[in-house]
Amino acid sequence: MTDFNTQVIEEFRANSGKVGGPFEQANVVLMTVTGAKSGAERTTPVVYFNDGDRIYVIASAGGSTKHPAWYHNLVANPELTVEVGTDKYRARAVPVTDDAERDRLYAHAVSLMPGFGEYEKQANRRIPVLYLDRV
Repeated sequence: MTDFNTQVIEEFRANSGKVGGPFEQANVVLMTVTGAKSGAERTTPVVYFNDGDRIYVIASAGGSTKHPAWYHNLVANPELTVEVGTDKYRARAVPVTDDAERDRLYAHAVSLMPGFGEYEKQANRRIPVLYLDRV
């Protein structure tokens, strides 16, 4: 885990889910996932958005040409722990596989956070959208 992620996680937990810096205006979720190869649990801060009552995350990796490690881990091990504000619960990551629904959700995310539009242009890949289904 990077020092930046560690700092965000500590700030999130100390301030009931609120963080500053580049995430000050964003909704941040902490996802604790099981490594696909290592089996170790890793916590990662990720920006999320709501559509109705559902929480969605986008595997943009900041516009990288590769999916983020947490995405590969969730594909292998979809069960995770989610922290939103002070709420902590178990969930299952469900990739949005319907192309039209994925495109609608991605467009919704871009309307809330325009940076996702730039990420999609520079990534040169179809960026996955996942629903975090509370179990």
